[in-house]
Amino acid sequence: MDNTEHRPLRKICIVGGGTAGWIAAALMAEHFKGRLCEIELVESDEIGTIGVGESTVPPFLQLLAKLGVNEEEFVRETQASFKLGIQFRDWRRKGESYYHPFGVIGMPVDISDFYQVWLKARQNGYPHELQEFAPASVMMEQGRFTLPFKARKTAVGGAAYALHVDARQVALFLRRFAEARGVVRTEGRIEEVIQRPDGFVERVVLKDGRSVEADFFIDCSGFRALLIGKALDVGYEDWSHWLLCDRAIAVQTENVGPPPPYTLAHAQDAGWRWRIPLQHRTGNGYVFSSAHLSDDEATATLMSQVEGEPVVQPMVVPFKTGMRERIWHRNVLSLGLASGFIEPLESTAIHLVYRGMEFFFRYLPDRDCAPALADEFNRRMRTDYEEIRDFIILHYCTTQRDDTLFWRACAEMEPPETLRRKIDLFCVNGSLSEGVDELFRAVSWQSVMEGMGVRPRSYHPLVERIPFDGAPAQMDRARETLTRTVEGLPTHKAFIAAHCAAPSPPPRA
Repeated sequence: MDNTEHRPLRKICIVGGGTAGWIAAALMAEHFKGRLCEIELVESDEIGTIGVGESTVPPFLQLLAKLGVNEEEFVRETQASFKLGIQFRDWRRKGESYYHPFGVIGMPVDISDFYQVWLKARQNGYPHELQEFAPASVMMEQGRFTLPFKARKTAVGGAAYALHVDARQVALFLRRFAEARGVVRTEGRIEEVIQRPDGFVERVVLKDGRSVEADFFIDCSGFRALLIGKALDVGYEDWSHWLLCDRAIAVQTENVGPPPPYTLAHAQDAGWRWRIPLQHRTGNGYVFSSAHLSDDEATATLMSQVEGEPVVQPMVVPFKTGMRERIWHRNVLSLGLASGFIEPLESTAIHLVYRGMEFFFRYLPDRDCAPALADEFNRRMRTDYEEIRDFIILHYCTTQRDDTLFWRACAEMEPPETLRRKIDLFCVNGSLSEGVDELFRAVSWQSVMEGMGVRPRSYHPLVERIPFDGAPAQMDRARETLTRTVEGLPTHKAFIAAHCAAPSPPPRA
């Protein structure tokens, strides 16, 4: 009989607040129900949070559902708007744009994916674009919105959505949620990290001399990475040879006109500009390569393109793209910027925090923190990071722009072998190598490949099962039905006003 002593965690300390810290706190409070262990979060009001990750992906709604949060209430309290996808401008060539929609494109035909049927039709002269069959893309184009799950039996039922949120308000909302469920917040700046002889972290010492001890620590201290980087000295894998951007300028502006139901990613001479519309203001930024542009030049470019008056001063955010060699080491697990950074082109930052917590619950340790648990956690998180990394690189390495040094460098880049294999496979007949539980599925790859001009040489042979004579006419009818359905929907602004309008925020100090 195995007499190994069970040594459950008695206390977990989260170092740092912000979106990452309070997501961790809220999820643990909900999962543990106050019965597993104490949870204490240490943060300092002296240290500002970056909070520029204001765009999300559809799994974010699963996070809210897991917490039992009412979605309409959350949208109101975080000044949120709805997001059906991303519009990419000037990425393939200047003057061209495309959508990356959430949800489906078309409906399967026989046993074939709609994309495959569309490929055959295009090769036979069919004139209509792929995104004309994506409910979310047509809604984005027309500036309209409804909740797809409430329109399941209509042509827009296959769309999906996420949210644009005020990151500061999200942190405050989750803080209220977590504190109401027993999480203790301690105000204080960490000055020292004390380790045990075996290298585990024993406690953190605050500026005023107080100590916080715990059995396990979650490092949400941002780029400073106080525990995982400074104390445990876990290395950082640099991906900047593939993703050249290393700085961002961020600014918030007053809204001009109704908020569109999508994020804009507009390619610039040395990177790209984001526009994220909330109910009462808009988040803007320029992600760029400092080797090709100065901070002053980037700021001037951004400010010349934003719409509406700035409500804050532009902020510079330096970053290094990559990830920790081990996201969980000994009794420290890192989340958010402490664990890695991938530029926000596909709005994946909050998703990686949520995934980190999901895998933490799956491989929850006791006080001994068995290395096998951390190893499996790290393997799964690395897979997620690398999948997202490759998908982001796809937008750059397939460009046909050669008008600036930055874009020429992107076009000449040798992508990771994992991405090169994926592109080569896709170019045969639209086939995709899919992993386990990936964030970006076939629709995402098909949309970006088509938008960037990467089209397969042929279609899948099984499409030949389908009698093709009437297929173009059927596709036309489906497209017309979708267009008419979307024309009958409320505008994005009208939908928000009817269901989840937020009160106007107080003026910023």
